[in-house]
Amino acid sequence: MENFTPRQSFVYLLGNTKPQAMAWVRGGREAPELSGLVKFYGTPYGGVLVEAEMFGLPNINMQNSSGFYAMHIHNGSSCQGNFSQIDGHFNPANQPHPEHAGDLLPLLGNQGYAWTAFYDKRFDIREIIGKFVIIHAHADDFTTQPSGNSGAMIACGEIRRE
Repeated sequence: MENFTPRQSFVYLLGNTKPQAMAWVRGGREAPELSGLVKFYGTPYGGVLVEAEMFGLPNINMQNSSGFYAMHIHNGSSCQGNFSQIDGHFNPANQPHPEHAGDLLPLLGNQGYAWTAFYDKRFDIREIIGKFVIIHAHADDFTTQPSGNSGAMIACGEIRRE
């Protein structure tokens, strides 16, 4: 008899269900070619399954390149104006960095492409509707306060209910 694990539920969710929320991410002036989709799925375990796929990350033209990019959920009001209306990390529990609910796993870009999926119990989908997924120019150092020294915001997308 095979033991059922959360992974099996997550694989099923990704392959057979619609996400409950999504953010279409678009690059700004520093990365105009960058675009992608971040999907958010509710799980039977509480928390959220996050799947992200990005194209056109800055290392796209460097053969065999790879690089890390921070991905966060931010507060704000709009992605307009090269993201000038984006505020700090989503942090409802007022925790230090990197314990903000909006501190997500980094993207590993391989010649401009990145795909990742992970499980996070620090927020639920209702809390993040209307917030923004931000991709930063550099990796998060998971130390520097208040936001990880991850560089400029290079892409933005509003999280919307599906």
